[in-house]
Amino acid sequence: MEKPAILQVGPYPQWDQEPLDAAFRVHRYFEAADKTAFLAEVGPSIRAIATRGELGANRAMIEACPSLELISVYGVGFDAVDLNACRERGIRVTNTPDVLTNDVADLGVAMMLCQSRGMLGAETWVRDGSWVNKGLYPLKRRVWGRRAGVLGLGRIGFEVAKRLKGFDMKIAYSDVEAKSYANDMEFVSDPVKLAEQSDFLFVTLAASAATRHIVGRDVIEALGPEGMLINISRASNIDEEALLAALETGKLGTAALDVFEGEPKLNPRFLALDNVLLQPHHASGTIETRKAMGQLVRDNLAAHFAGQPLPTPVL
Repeated sequence: MEKPAILQVGPYPQWDQEPLDAAFRVHRYFEAADKTAFLAEVGPSIRAIATRGELGANRAMIEACPSLELISVYGVGFDAVDLNACRERGIRVTNTPDVLTNDVADLGVAMMLCQSRGMLGAETWVRDGSWVNKGLYPLKRRVWGRRAGVLGLGRIGFEVAKRLKGFDMKIAYSDVEAKSYANDMEFVSDPVKLAEQSDFLFVTLAASAATRHIVGRDVIEALGPEGMLINISRASNIDEEALLAALETGKLGTAALDVFEGEPKLNPRFLALDNVLLQPHHASGTIETRKAMGQLVRDNLAAHFAGQPLPTPVL
């Protein structure tokens, strides 16, 4: 029996690539020099697309694959997949939730600690001789006992909040509605009001057209010159122009960011700032989690072609 043909949009680690190659006829889109010609050649045979959250699958790619049945996303975010195009043709979509939740929450809290305590600068202070020549490192700000806001109390936001409780922080959150599992946290429906009462604002929303730039100038300036913005969601949730302007003028104290518009080619204005911690979109970047994500991508593909229920359907 012939193996199903799949289109692989971006590279995976070798531990995922080998079993994928063994189970399917894999056409590597990311290796094609002329991607339009490549799609025209292999598209008619493609029954599934294996992609990554930030790469997705746009309408042109989907339409180039008339036999397409499934898009399996390596990542929790599926905003880069044209869901309308999928709905029109009854194409199923899956992602890899849960397996990356805790690692993403860990990195968000680590970013808060690192930036608030100035740990990167402190290490440089030791390495470049400043400790010997200049004395003690400049004082930074505490974390414990302060106020945290979580914008989006889904899986990741809830795990962030659980970790923050260990720092005796006062925790509030915003979402489309109050959550029954968060009775010990304050619900604040308005993101601006949440920012006003927060020292640290974590952005943990799923990205959609409705959440695009939900963290705009009003939210950023409400967080204020002593506040910190931490984004471990999607870049589109934040108005980067407003964020950069606030960081450059001191209207926002600091930021810690794992995602950017146009990444990895982020706006060079970020590189000129000393009040922002920059990370290379690696919140889920542990060996354990990436292996689990790859397995779930393959599990969804295998279930589909076996006619079984999808483990983690989006559509």
